[in-house]
Amino acid sequence: MVTVYDVPSEKLIANVAQKLKASGAVNPPEWAEFVKTGVHTEKAPIQADWWYTRTASVLRKVYVKGPIGTSKLAAEYGGFNDRGSKPNKAVKGSRSIVRKALMQLEAAGLVAKNKNNGRIVTPKGQAMLDSAAKEVSEPTPAR
Repeated sequence: MVTVYDVPSEKLIANVAQKLKASGAVNPPEWAEFVKTGVHTEKAPIQADWWYTRTASVLRKVYVKGPIGTSKLAAEYGGFNDRGSKPNKAVKGSRSIVRKALMQLEAAGLVAKNKNNGRIVTPKGQAMLDSAAKEVSEPTPAR
């Protein structure tokens, strides 16, 4: 059986993002086209459907690293803040983006709260990720 750990994360996240977009369970907030993803970035994401990609990535990270909370997830999406002549400093990504993505995943039934430990993936979410991993791992038929 193929799991999330057995396939490349880029292909898996792209596949799950397409599934989330098609299902309609996840929708970008009205501010999504203007928001920066953290203090370490200069501009908003260029990709038109970046919200689905980020939400799929959050779902995968909760699966792999769960139980995990918003603060640790924000640190996963952080980077280095350019401070001019001073040395760069590590900063966290936007907690608001992570929080809204987790709320939408909870409403879809893919993620659930764990007692005092953050969020974990539900059986429905695990089944979705494992089926996406199976789809990604299958070789394309030769023509």
